[in-house]
Amino acid sequence: MLTRRSALAAGAAVPLGGAARAGPRRIVSLNPCLDAILVHVADRGQIVALSHYSREPSSSSIGALGAAFPFTYGTAEEVLALAPDLVLASRFTPPATRDAFRRLGIPAQFFDLNETVASSLAQVRHVAGLVHRPERGEVLVARIKAALAAAAPPPGIPVLTALVFQAGGFASARGTLIDEMMRRTGFANAATRYGLERTGAVPLENLVADPPDVLLAGRVKPGAPTWSDRVIGHPALARVAHRMHRADFPQQLTFCGGPTLIRTAAFLAKARGEALAARAASGRA
Repeated sequence: MLTRRSALAAGAAVPLGGAARAGPRRIVSLNPCLDAILVHVADRGQIVALSHYSREPSSSSIGALGAAFPFTYGTAEEVLALAPDLVLASRFTPPATRDAFRRLGIPAQFFDLNETVASSLAQVRHVAGLVHRPERGEVLVARIKAALAAAAPPPGIPVLTALVFQAGGFASARGTLIDEMMRRTGFANAATRYGLERTGAVPLENLVADPPDVLLAGRVKPGAPTWSDRVIGHPALARVAHRMHRADFPQQLTFCGGPTLIRTAAFLAKARGEALAARAASGRA
């Protein structure tokens, strides 16, 4: 059992007020979405460890950069050994871990899941403020806003229906960040017409009976197709392929906001352009 005595023995420091005002010097992130923000706004020397998710190709939002940092699996024991003066984590962090941080005096900030662009930008600013680099947060926010503006559909182009088909056959409907990103880039989310209210499975039968204009899906890693890949490769779906444009959409883009929105916006805009070009070439209205 972790105690304050064991924390002191392990070298864990509880910073004094002056140290806190000087900014955190040993930051541990336990969440891949917070990892992605942190590497953009903090000094590299401030970051002691990221989450293990950022080292895994199937979940990393920062790609090869994730391998440049130490990582933890999020246990209180691992974090304690690193003697952080700031921990960034999700509100879904296990209660026992949160209690351990509190009991040991380890400063921790817990963040909600972002479901809007506005909340995602606010989170960027919050993290940048916590690491005492607010100006970098503003630079990142400006980059995200510029990417969203660049990906917005030109006036007068038709709105296309689309479905972001995730691993396991899941899709997200209204009230989610990916839904807002689709609307901002000129798509109407087909998940709603399939009866989804938030996130859920989309049966193959629905796709065959009422295909969207664009089907966005991607593989987690080459050579290892996800369940969604098996579904969209089904012969029944091939019969309606002429009515539906298939576009690659990396699975990692469905996980996080923050700087990930820059890539998400670009991928969606590219898919929109390709789908419209294919429609024009086929003579469809």
